[in-house]
Amino acid sequence: MYNLSPVKVLTLCFSVTLAIWCYLSPTPAAFAAEISPNAIASIFSFSGERPDNLGVSMGKLSPCPTSPNCVSSQAEETDNKHKIEPLQYEFSAKKAFTHLKEIIEEIDNAKVIKSEAHYLYAEFTSSLMGYVDDVEFFLDRKSDVIQVRSASRLGQSDLGVNRKRIEEIRSKFTP
Repeated sequence: MYNLSPVKVLTLCFSVTLAIWCYLSPTPAAFAAEISPNAIASIFSFSGERPDNLGVSMGKLSPCPTSPNCVSSQAEETDNKHKIEPLQYEFSAKKAFTHLKEIIEEIDNAKVIKSEAHYLYAEFTSSLMGYVDDVEFFLDRKSDVIQVRSASRLGQSDLGVNRKRIEEIRSKFTP
């Protein structure tokens, strides 16, 4: 009778379910209030696999891939696509790193995965589609800065999200 691919059947089922759910919700405001961003992210989860190259090796975070969806304070000076300034601090290194961790923990879509004396790793999940970005901070005592790296797991472009995130953290971090 009808020759529908499995993808079309799933799309049709999802569309019908979403339409019924929208219809049963009393108002658009109530509909929006009932659904948390995390619930939406769980419907559309594009989290990808956690990279196995995270962490600090010989005083360096992993380099950015060639795609433009990553920023790093340890990128080459000539690499304008990926280069971002490290975080500067004016108080003790320990206090600065503790303050940084507090800032990360206050961000809604962030989850601290690993926290050590000189290294902090967090995952940031986008509200709508569930994309995950891996964000690392390394307390570089040789340079008296906090090195940063923020990279998308999936896709090619991040529309500047990783750079913007680090700059927002910088604005909260700097007195």
